[in-house]
Amino acid sequence: MVGHEELTTDRLSLRRPAEDDIDVILAVHSDLAACHHNPSDALATRADAAERYGRWNALWERRGYGYWTVRERSAPAVLGFCGVKPMELAGLPVLNLFYRFAPAAWGRGLASEAATAVTAWAATAVPDLPLVARIRPANLASQRVALRAGLRRAEHLDGEGYDGFDLIYATNLPAGQ
Repeated sequence: MVGHEELTTDRLSLRRPAEDDIDVILAVHSDLAACHHNPSDALATRADAAERYGRWNALWERRGYGYWTVRERSAPAVLGFCGVKPMELAGLPVLNLFYRFAPAAWGRGLASEAATAVTAWAATAVPDLPLVARIRPANLASQRVALRAGLRRAEHLDGEGYDGFDLIYATNLPAGQ
């Protein structure tokens, strides 16, 4: 088990989610703007958010890592979420980099800062797995976050995702991948 329940940056604190975060999971994931590019991630009820929290917590229990809640170090309010989960992409085991923030937090570089911290963490804590971000073509802001976090386009892995065609950004791909 890897284990690292808190990461910090100059401005942010990333912490393992707790049951107290269920309402903010619902708030962010029920926001139409926050889920615009990935509507399959949208939540409608607190029960949906509790189930999502349960899956996130189970990943932490199994793997010792997962998604973190993101807060400014100077404020207690959760801004969004950023982290990784193992998955398979084109037959290759990878870590999927996830970041979703409340629209009120957009435009300040916070997602890039959180994603950069998670990318650095993954490079040392789970170095054997490539890190990928699956991004819808119209989501230019998310593409910029991936690039700022050190991922690069991996066009050969592009393909259909849950909500349509995904562009793939990656780091640490094995030779020939």
